[in-house]
Amino acid sequence: MNRTIVLIVVFLLCYTKIFTQNILEGIVMSHHSKEPLENVSIRIKKLNIETKTTENGVFKLKNIPKGKHLLQISFLGYETQNFPIDLNTININLGEIILYKLDIEQEDLSIITITDDELNDDANSADNIAGLLQSSRDVFLRTAAFEFSSSFFRVRGLDSGNGKVLINGIEMNKIYDGRAQWSNWGGLNDVLRNQEFTNGLAASNFTFGGILGATNIDARASLQRPGSRVSYSSSNRSYVHRLMATYSSGISKKGWSFTFSGSRRLGKEGFNEGTSYNAYSAFASIEKKFNEVHSLNFTGIFTPNRRGKSSPNTQEVFDLKGIAYNEYWGFLNGNKLNARIKEVAEPILMLNHFWTISEKASLQTNISYQFGNIGNSRIDFNGGANPSPSYYQKLPSYFLRTNNLAEAYTAQENFLDDGQINWRTIFDANVTTANTYSNSAFVLYEDRNDDKLITLNSIYNLEINDNFSINSKLEYKQLKSENFAEVIDLLGGNGYLDVNNFAASKAQMQNDLQNPDRIVGVGEKFKYNFNLNSTVINAFLQAQFKYNKLDFFAALKISNSASYREGLYKNGRFENNSLGNSEKLNFTNYGFKSGATYKINGRNIINANFGYLTQAPTLRNSFSNSRENNNLVDDLQSEKILTTDISYIRRSPVITARLTGYYTSIKDATEISFYFADGLGGDNTAFVQEILSGIEKRQLGLELGLEAQITATLKLKGAASVGSFVYNNNPDLYLTSDISNTGIFDENGRSKNYTSNLKNYKIAAGPHNAYSIGFEYRDPDYWWVGATTNFFSNTYIDIAPLTRTSNFYTDSDGLSFSNYNTETARELLKQEKFDSYKVVNIVGGKSYKIKKYYISVFATINNLLNKEYKSGGFEQGRNANYNELKADKSLAKPVFGNKYWYGRGTTYFLNLNISF
Repeated sequence: MNRTIVLIVVFLLCYTKIFTQNILEGIVMSHHSKEPLENVSIRIKKLNIETKTTENGVFKLKNIPKGKHLLQISFLGYETQNFPIDLNTININLGEIILYKLDIEQEDLSIITITDDELNDDANSADNIAGLLQSSRDVFLRTAAFEFSSSFFRVRGLDSGNGKVLINGIEMNKIYDGRAQWSNWGGLNDVLRNQEFTNGLAASNFTFGGILGATNIDARASLQRPGSRVSYSSSNRSYVHRLMATYSSGISKKGWSFTFSGSRRLGKEGFNEGTSYNAYSAFASIEKKFNEVHSLNFTGIFTPNRRGKSSPNTQEVFDLKGIAYNEYWGFLNGNKLNARIKEVAEPILMLNHFWTISEKASLQTNISYQFGNIGNSRIDFNGGANPSPSYYQKLPSYFLRTNNLAEAYTAQENFLDDGQINWRTIFDANVTTANTYSNSAFVLYEDRNDDKLITLNSIYNLEINDNFSINSKLEYKQLKSENFAEVIDLLGGNGYLDVNNFAASKAQMQNDLQNPDRIVGVGEKFKYNFNLNSTVINAFLQAQFKYNKLDFFAALKISNSASYREGLYKNGRFENNSLGNSEKLNFTNYGFKSGATYKINGRNIINANFGYLTQAPTLRNSFSNSRENNNLVDDLQSEKILTTDISYIRRSPVITARLTGYYTSIKDATEISFYFADGLGGDNTAFVQEILSGIEKRQLGLELGLEAQITATLKLKGAASVGSFVYNNNPDLYLTSDISNTGIFDENGRSKNYTSNLKNYKIAAGPHNAYSIGFEYRDPDYWWVGATTNFFSNTYIDIAPLTRTSNFYTDSDGLSFSNYNTETARELLKQEKFDSYKVVNIVGGKSYKIKKYYISVFATINNLLNKEYKSGGFEQGRNANYNELKADKSLAKPVFGNKYWYGRGTTYFLNLNISF
């Protein structure tokens, strides 16, 4: 009997040893607020076992092998704690663990160095993804965000629409063009620190994401760092001054949390001439925790901002006026007045409910409403001459092509002496015209988009067991976008005639046949008026599996979008196809992605991902000319994207590195461009819409990020991106215009179908190759300094597709030009490759603690050596055929040469902040 009891006891002990879980638990508290900290990262170093604290600061780690380990506890803005653990018992409770705020607020580096100039969302500028990447801890992606972004570098050659941005689980990417409007939350750096970034196809708990990944900004009041913070910044990039103040209450005993933040950014002029900046930002987040299960959070964001745009210019203009020149402004009453102002005022209101269903399940339900307007101003001149100071007929090259040296010299002297918009001449012309015709020759107006967007979604997360979890999301969006032109200043006149003077007949001149020859005043709509309506439904499901040696996941998404145009004007050029509703567009799309991480050991990891998805064309690329008619793009298709990558990751106390190889294929893409063109089979210059469809692109390359902790204070870092981004086929092309029965255009203002021979041309995606090497020194006395040298190469001009079609070599009689020479044509159509260049940046800071006050000074200098370089540009489509282009390029100064953007010269950013 005794022997039996002993055997049973021995068996139970063995069973317990084999099947019970080793558990490590504790509570993380803030020394500053004496409150628990949520979302603190808890990790067993070298084992890749990790978790985050709950809203009560509690954490629990399971399945930890017995033995000696190092427990790392880290949280944004607080000192990282490392605890040696000797796990010889089944369950260890560490009790309360206190975290202290950082004396050196080095986290500012990841926030304040990105100003609105790097988050430029202007469609006329090169696109970049600095904002999407700023929250990443990855060495390469941080370098791309902070060192490469000023050169308009695109990670993997992709634009920012391929990355998703969310606030509190609600997607912020615009339905119109797929991109995030970063200025809608600009100037609120203090309260946007809680960010979760997933790189590329990696699994996200909130969204399927894009092929560039996703960033979720958690703006809940309870997660904000308690205390107050005031900062002042000065810069010569976009704004000149910024003042910001933030207060966060922490969680009260009754469960309330409050966070308020505001900022003011302004400047008469940034690096480029006439680029004024005027912005306000306001943020409020109020959260009520009803109990341990339910909490409700309200977030309101309003960041009205106005900024003056800067112009791309030909090399002739830059040679005369320098890289800071901007043609969009002129003096009026002694002040610089920019005609091209972008104004954004789109408040965001959201309500988020958080339900902790159980220890393993949670449900987040969100609703948001975004409304307001985006306006882009410019001068219209249906009764006068083009007021642009760099209009081609005002430059020396226009006269040099006829060898008129005297007029060329006069034009050059006039441009050098002034070269800006002459507002006084415009006012005088309007007064003269008003006395004769009772209306203005010039008017300042605004292209407006007034959007109303409602979003509802629910995010459900379930941990089935320690190894298996599920994430899911269901989302509904409804958009009504009002699009119109509105008069904002008559410029001294009495009214403005709402017609198109370039049309062939009086009826076709009318922008709205329902109100012919209408005279409009300030605040009235004219030119065009239509609505875009869209409904989008998304569903997302993901399964994640985590084991000691292997993690993997698989995710699915399905979406449906329905859109149509509602014309409110009866356009005289499209009398039968402009008023009323267009045909409805309906797309059902899907996506699949999967990835696996194999942990060779605690320091070496292999990661691989694969994804295939389709996505509906954006509203921008669905209508050939939505301002004037209901015409849809021919044979519109969803884009098909296949992408894969494989990475080797090294994590050790000395070396942190990632090497990634990637491949992306995009098919059935559509792009629409608008420009004036000559050489279209007639004598007239036509304003055309160029529709390029069935585009295939291929992105292939390598990424490397490396950090080496040489000593406790010195770190070396480097990054490299080597890519090849090319067009992979010859897509279809056709033109539309409001000119009919002329040249290549039929009675409906449409050209025939062309094939554009783009295969193997380079995609204009910033530098295809970028390299960075630098160091960072952090002194124990709370000061630090760093410097990087960055090299860029293989940057290409954006080519004009029309010149790569048969229209280029075909005369008006349908035959090839008699003087056409293949070798000459090949040279004319050779894609311009910009010179390689090097940029040096330095950064440094110092922090102090005086009683309860934390004071930090931080500064950066970019392009220390004042290097001049072309960061982007495009071929003008004006010379549409062989003879036109050959004649222009044979000139010493082409009249319609390529237009460029230059990088800024030496710029600085200085920040001083006090927190308490």
